[in-house]
Amino acid sequence: MKRLIFAITASLITLATASFAEEVKIVGPVIKVQAEAGKASVVIKDNTSGKDITVTVTDQLTVDKLTDKRITTGDEVRVKYDTKDNISKLFRKTAGC
Repeated sequence: MKRLIFAITASLITLATASFAEEVKIVGPVIKVQAEAGKASVVIKDNTSGKDITVTVTDQLTVDKLTDKRITTGDEVRVKYDTKDNISKLFRKTAGC
């Protein structure tokens, strides 16, 4: 009985851990910005892999910076985002903003 309870508990912990998304950090230039009401979609070219990554920005302060061109195409940014939904957790210019 104890083995069964242990096996079930271990399975539940494994499933719970697998459902969490991974946070990824990238640095690279902004390729494209598409701002909408309350959010923005930004394409960034990752310096490490060379791939284009599309990230959704929902933080209003950062969306304002993208809208009024304080952050624009060509600027190098540091981004931390969730791989599950590609929503940014951190979005800053590498030189400061």
